Amino acid sequence: MELQKPIYLDYNATTPLTANVIEAMRPFLEKHYGNPSSDHPYGRLTKKAVEKARSQVAGLINASPEEIIFTSGGTESNNWAIRGSIQSCGGHRNHIITSAVEHPAVTEVCQFLALQGCEVTTLPVDPQGKVSPNDLEAAIRPETTLISVMHANNEVGTLQPIKELAALTHAGGALFHTDAAQSVGKYPVNVKDLGVDLLSIAGHKLYAPKGVGALYIRNGIELEKIMFGAGQEDNRRPGTENVLEIVGLGKASHQAHQDLEETMRHLKSMRDQLHTGIEAALEAGSIRLNGHPQDRLPNTLNLSFNNVEADTLLKKIDDRVAASAGAACHADRVQVSSVLTAMGVPLEWAKGAIRFSVGRMTTREEIDQAIAILTSNVQPMLFI
Repeated sequence: MELQKPIYLDYNATTPLTANVIEAMRPFLEKHYGNPSSDHPYGRLTKKAVEKARSQVAGLINASPEEIIFTSGGTESNNWAIRGSIQSCGGHRNHIITSAVEHPAVTEVCQFLALQGCEVTTLPVDPQGKVSPNDLEAAIRPETTLISVMHANNEVGTLQPIKELAALTHAGGALFHTDAAQSVGKYPVNVKDLGVDLLSIAGHKLYAPKGVGALYIRNGIELEKIMFGAGQEDNRRPGTENVLEIVGLGKASHQAHQDLEETMRHLKSMRDQLHTGIEAALEAGSIRLNGHPQDRLPNTLNLSFNNVEADTLLKKIDDRVAASAGAACHADRVQVSSVLTAMGVPLEWAKGAIRFSVGRMTTREEIDQAIAILTSNVQPMLFI
């Protein structure tokens, strides 16, 4: 007999494939194996599938198909956006501005470029995780090439004022990139409304496969290549296209576009049910919300439990509930996430931070079960 699986509340880490995505991909796993660069029926069929997927991804973010370049995922997209922008300037402008709450796929790139002679300015965030437009305006210089600020934070869900930040960026003569891996498919992302020049997408965050993503490059923007080879993807990103997974990303994007309003309502309902249920079961003052209370992803709930070690708690319940800790507790120290540190979350709260992220498949019954499991295990640990 198959053991009951834990309740999955870690959709920000990765999402399962939907049945529709699997069915769309199946023919390209079983029989349509042609190389899209081949000029015969086998190749033309897969080339058509790639271009259909490109249109589907473009439709999700209100871009033109030619502005979508397929990559291996969000990390590659971020690397290319940042390194490609700097390299395109030929060393004449080498100042990057980013924020203190970015994903390592952005911060590590910036650190690498700093070692190559670039200047990097890291903007602080307020206690709710937001970047101040005033701080950005003060940081822009004539030599600023690129500002990279994520659309939504992966840990606490806080949404950044991207439209305002992008406008300030353009007024200063620089390019604006946003890592939208967590927001695409969960929250409206319209590149024309946001005014961004570059935007990163990760397939496995929106019910597509792992190992595929896309970079939106606004028409007129030229990025230097960071890979070299043949002329695929409009001679911008070489390598034979990953047709199977590109088709999956296209189908997932189409589904996300069609269902966005309904998806958002469901996600918010599940998130809020979890939050209110935990609050009702534990005494006042024992939990804290991390992140912005309103301007956040509809599926993300980051809670701290007072003086509870999050990783210890999650290990106790990991056969019943799957979620992510915001701090790693070792024998002699507590390693708090850079996001919670940047937000100034006190250690007694930061070490008990847990990110719960719900998804399309989450049910009310699962939420009720998770509340019971979580609170019954938290209660004995509080205020010890």
